[in-house]
Amino acid sequence: MTFSPFVASDSVSVSIGTRALYLVDHRSRSQLEASGSLIQIYGSVIRLSRQPMRADARKNYSHLLAVARDAVTEHGIDASMRDIARRADVGLATLLRHFPTRQALFEALLCTNLDALAQKADELETSKPPGEALVSWFREGVAFVHSYRGVAELMASAHADPNSALYVSCATVHAVGARLLLRAQAEGTARADMNGDDLFALMSALGWLDGQPAFAPRADHLFHLIASAILTNPASNDVKQAAC
Repeated sequence: MTFSPFVASDSVSVSIGTRALYLVDHRSRSQLEASGSLIQIYGSVIRLSRQPMRADARKNYSHLLAVARDAVTEHGIDASMRDIARRADVGLATLLRHFPTRQALFEALLCTNLDALAQKADELETSKPPGEALVSWFREGVAFVHSYRGVAELMASAHADPNSALYVSCATVHAVGARLLLRAQAEGTARADMNGDDLFALMSALGWLDGQPAFAPRADHLFHLIASAILTNPASNDVKQAAC
């Protein structure tokens, strides 16, 4: 069972399995223990309610995300919450009930990308040799980090912070990348002295470099340098094929 939380003020929406949305109370441990069943997600104690999100609430939530996605694409993580509310034609308080911070909003926006990355890993495992699958997914991951300006910094800080709204999303990226890396290492096509943390760090760094005007013209060359260093046989066609 996979949980991808969308943080809100007193409650959050959690995607389970087929991505049906459920409400989650985010109160104190004592309140939760007194009020019903508990679950833990990466150390956070929460209680699932039995009520799915209402259709109108789901529609409003989706509208806010769509508007926020455009604003964040334009302005990166510095996008103004007040501006997003204005674009969505709602009050700031309404937006903050769903997303109390920009980081919480980013978590919701990134979930779609993370789902696609996880699905891509599954596809590549069954359709590509291990080395080529790893490099192909690595390129997808770099593009994902580059998709929103500022996400590299957020992911880097959230990676080791269980209290971050982005921690679960970062763990998802880390897990699927580590799985592909281990598969390539088992076959002997990826170097044995690196782990999932190294792959995550390299992906974040390259994604950040892609967004810097001074390095953007060299982005493909830098990717090939790093990808070739990950593989044990840089002369293989894996890097070239993965770039196609």
